[in-house]
Amino acid sequence: MSSVVSSIQLTSSCTAPTRMRVPIAPPDQLVSRPRTVGAVILCDIASVLAAGAASLVLPASQPEPNLVVTIVELIGVAGVFFAFLAVRWAYTIRALGSSTRSTARAALALFLALSADVMGRALLGAYSNDKRAELLAWYFAALALCAISRVVIASFIERSTREGRLARRAVLVGGGGDVAKLLQRLDRTSGSIQILGLFDDRDQGRSPRSVADHPRLGRFDDLVEFCRSQRVDLLIVALPLSAEERLFQLLKKLWVLPIDVRIAALDSRLKLQERAYSYIGDVPFLPVFDKPMSDWSVAAKNIQDRLIAGVLLVILSPLLALIALAVKLDSRGPALFKQIRHGFNNEPIEVYKFRSMYLNQTDALGLKLITRDDPRVTRVGRFIRKTSLDELPQLFNVAIKGNLALVGPRPHAPQCKAADRLYDELVDGYFARHRVKPGITGWAQVNGWRGETETVEQIVKRVEHDLYYVEHWSVLLDLRIILRTAFGGFTGRQAF
Repeated sequence: MSSVVSSIQLTSSCTAPTRMRVPIAPPDQLVSRPRTVGAVILCDIASVLAAGAASLVLPASQPEPNLVVTIVELIGVAGVFFAFLAVRWAYTIRALGSSTRSTARAALALFLALSADVMGRALLGAYSNDKRAELLAWYFAALALCAISRVVIASFIERSTREGRLARRAVLVGGGGDVAKLLQRLDRTSGSIQILGLFDDRDQGRSPRSVADHPRLGRFDDLVEFCRSQRVDLLIVALPLSAEERLFQLLKKLWVLPIDVRIAALDSRLKLQERAYSYIGDVPFLPVFDKPMSDWSVAAKNIQDRLIAGVLLVILSPLLALIALAVKLDSRGPALFKQIRHGFNNEPIEVYKFRSMYLNQTDALGLKLITRDDPRVTRVGRFIRKTSLDELPQLFNVAIKGNLALVGPRPHAPQCKAADRLYDELVDGYFARHRVKPGITGWAQVNGWRGETETVEQIVKRVEHDLYYVEHWSVLLDLRIILRTAFGGFTGRQAF
């Protein structure tokens, strides 16, 4: 892998025929697009709420406002504002790269949100001409704050893109004469992606060390490891559609990765309707796989999860303290226990749990699953495991560390087994469940597939439900799972 990284760094100084390539940044120096988008979302919501609160509460000439009504009004306007921008795809790196256009969208969204507020007030008989000055002050104050944040973020995006820390990282799979033409066309017309190199399964005699100044990085078997370690966003397949079996085997490998996969259609003899293609620059592609969640979806889900987890930690703090005390009094050792689990993109993470086993028998790697009447489990441990209360410390993973979500496929220990075989040996495409961040609860758990996995059917069904969640994620599905967990999760019963 080090030789591959070195070859990437060497090409960063090469120049394309008509356009200077941006430098290729190491993976640990890349800027997270979801975090960048999330920062803008938070700034937007904070700007609308702060400007609204100042405009509605501070004027001394107005009677003292009803606090509940004011809070509902603030949340309603901020919600409509955010929803409009999200629907209009205003929370993307490309859209935020232009501060002028981004501010214009924000101005329109604010106008619509405050217009909805006026209509709501009018329907309730609460609107008066005295409110006009408040709403105008709200509009211009919020717009000014949003404009400032957009100028700052556009400058940050421009600088990070120029430094190669924000570009979409892509690799190409395939070889042959047409690949050089494809790479040259992408270099000439697309500034939105950064091609790290290409993978070719042909022997070295038929496959050159570089094509169009892009290095050959390895064979198809090296793809998954490289894409994970180098944080690749896009994989371009340049195999002919006639190579059906090779194409199928390749796509089967790539399915487990949280990346976009496209088949190059440049000069393809297969002509489809225009809407069947997606474009990078002016190069047509056939979309095969998309990341389960877009950048703004990841950002919105992360904000939602951390906010809800933070509130739950405050509300449940007395219960957490009581459980911790019970664990300490029941057996020697710390109240919390850390265990290694599979995280997003197959990366190892540490998750927190209340310790349910005797200290000298804890299993940080999950080598042996806990069974019914397991002698390693303490008295308090049996109760908190049966009621899932041992999972509550994972709220710290969500709210503080950010390596867990409230809802997602449950993170498994690396050495978990069913029928004495590792999970990934039993279930084809098992690692595809790691294309999204794991969660405290999930679709499998609320449908009864939780607890022990002693049989092959149990893990197969669990993974089937996890993959359904990955492919069908939505905010409404998350809320449904959270409600089902709240009403039935701690008792083991299913709820609606």
